Amino acid sequence: METGWLDFEKPIIELEQKIEDLKTVSDKGDAETSDELRRLEAEAARLRAETYASLTPWQKVQMARHPRRPYTLDYIQRLFGEFVELHGDRRFADDRAIVGGIARFEGRPVMVVGHQKGRTTKENLVRNFGMPHPEGYRKALRLMRLAEKFGNPVVCLVDTPGAYPGVGAEERGQGEAIARNILEMAVIRVPIVVVVIGEGGSGGALALAVGDEVLMLENAIYSVISPEGCAAILWKDQAKAKEAAEALRLTARDLASLDVVTRIVPEPLGGAHRDLEAMCETLRGELRRSLGRLSSLAPDEMIKHRQAAYRRMGVFAETS
Repeated sequence: METGWLDFEKPIIELEQKIEDLKTVSDKGDAETSDELRRLEAEAARLRAETYASLTPWQKVQMARHPRRPYTLDYIQRLFGEFVELHGDRRFADDRAIVGGIARFEGRPVMVVGHQKGRTTKENLVRNFGMPHPEGYRKALRLMRLAEKFGNPVVCLVDTPGAYPGVGAEERGQGEAIARNILEMAVIRVPIVVVVIGEGGSGGALALAVGDEVLMLENAIYSVISPEGCAAILWKDQAKAKEAAEALRLTARDLASLDVVTRIVPEPLGGAHRDLEAMCETLRGELRRSLGRLSSLAPDEMIKHRQAAYRRMGVFAETS
C-alpha cells in the first residue's frame, strides 16, 4: 500500500489497490473479470461516500493535516498568474514559513499571502513546519500595505499549526507582531479575502485571517488551540485530543454556524488532495465571487462591514 494515508482511509486504499491490480492483469474480453471490476468499483464508491460523509471532528483534524494535502504554493501555481514572490520584513529576516507576492487572478492584479509548510523533513526545516516567526507576520503586513498603496485586493491562504513559540520569536515580539497584523488588517482599505485551506491554528492563523470574507475548505479546521494543546491544559493528557476536538467546535460546519466563517468551500470526495485540479476550479469560482462582490463596495463601507463582522463574534443572549 502507498504511504501517506490516514488510518481510517486504509480500507479504501486497499480496495482501490485491488482494483488497480485487477486492471493490470485483466483481459478486457474476460466477462468474469469485468464483472468483478464493476463490483469492486461500486464497493469502493460506496465505502468512500460512507467514510467521508461521516468524519468525526478528530478525523477532520487528521484531514486538515493530511500529508498529501495541497499547500499555499500548490494553489498559487494553479490559481494565480505572473506570481512574483517578495521577501523580507525590512527589519530582521525573510521568514519562509510565510510566502507572498504580487500576482494576477483572472487578469486582475492581487497580492497573495499565505503560510507554507514543507513536504519533506528538509523542506519543513526551511519552512519551520509552517509556523511563522514575527518577521513572517511583519513581511505579510508589509505586502498587504503595499497592496493597499496600489489599490489591489489581498488574498490570504491560512494553513498553520500556530505561530512559532520559541524564545527567539518571543524576544523579537511575536505577540506584538500578531496583534499588529490583526489591528492593521481591520482597517486596510482594499478587499481582503481569507481562505482557510488546512490548519487554522490560534493567533498564528488569525494574524492572516482578518478579512471581509473568510472562506473555509470543507475539511479544514480553525481553532483557538490545537486539540493536543487543549487536552494537555484541560485534562493534563494529550491522549484526550479526540475529546478536545469535539469540544473545540473547530470544523467548517461548526464555524459557519457560529458566523466565524463566511462560506464553506466543498472539497472533492476524499479531500482536496484527491483531485487538486477540481479543488482549484471550485476555489477559483469562490474567489471570483468574493472579489466581484467586494470590488463594488466603497472602502469606508467595506471597513465598516469588516469590523462589524468581528464585533458580532461571541455575542450571545441568555434565555430564562
